[in-house]
Amino acid sequence: MSDDHLPRRFQIDLPADRAQGVFADFARVWHTPNVFVMDYVALTQPPSTIEDADGSRAVAVPGQIVSRIRIPPEQVFELAKALTQQLEAWEQETGRKPPERPLFGHGHSTE
Repeated sequence: MSDDHLPRRFQIDLPADRAQGVFADFARVWHTPNVFVMDYVALTQPPSTIEDADGSRAVAVPGQIVSRIRIPPEQVFELAKALTQQLEAWEQETGRKPPERPLFGHGHSTE
């Protein structure tokens, strides 16, 4: 007899050394045919203006990946739904709305 019909009850442990979490300033999201990858990045120094060898100028934003999460494509839909639900609850609780302009000038941080 199969247990496929029974409801699942996840029993998830949070190790003490991970309970504090890791701060990230933004996330970079990319994918392959079989996995979505979220690189969480913390800025390591203030942005500064740089000049390339060809004379073009840009603002360098130094950062370091503090966590990389890899999930199957099927799970991305559940993650998007959970993020939307939590964002709506946060907006109701705090009265805050998303910033009118992105922090880093390009909307959501995907590459």
